[in-house]
Amino acid sequence: MNARYAAILAALALSACGGRYRPVSDFPVKIGRPYTVRGVTYTPAAAPLYDEVGLAGWYGTESGHRTALGERFRVKAIAGAHTTLPLPSYVEVTSLETGRTILVRINDRGPFARGRIVDLSRGAADLLGIRAAGTAAVRVRRVDPPERDRARLRQGKAAVRPDASAADLAMWRDRWRMRGR
Repeated sequence: MNARYAAILAALALSACGGRYRPVSDFPVKIGRPYTVRGVTYTPAAAPLYDEVGLAGWYGTESGHRTALGERFRVKAIAGAHTTLPLPSYVEVTSLETGRTILVRINDRGPFARGRIVDLSRGAADLLGIRAAGTAAVRVRRVDPPERDRARLRQGKAAVRPDASAADLAMWRDRWRMRGR
């Protein structure tokens, strides 16, 4: 009876201190199996050269929920969701309107809205300057940032990058237009 009582107390203590969430960490990296949402099958992959232009949206009403990585979702943190990149992954997200570039830690799955390539936390959307618009054209590129930037993002803090050059913005906007947008 004592062992059972001790196990119950341990479980209660863990749940009281947020034990149901995984600590924020970069290891292990999780790719995962294919999964289906609303009739669409997504196949996670390593994708070290991921570089796409498309729409970004944002989410921010799910504070305290679990991310696909098992971490606590924090709306003000600089984080995001992607359908197939490994969890966690780091990406540079550049607004095609302003050229502003930020580093984002991908720790969740999504977006599952048609036409979007990434969803950003409210904090990331604010930092990128797209929250008011709801969605915006962006470039998303997987990167391997230095540990100091990774540490900042694990803490939910920003790791801003230099703005994109005019030539790069023109090239990405052309890619966006060629997609039929």
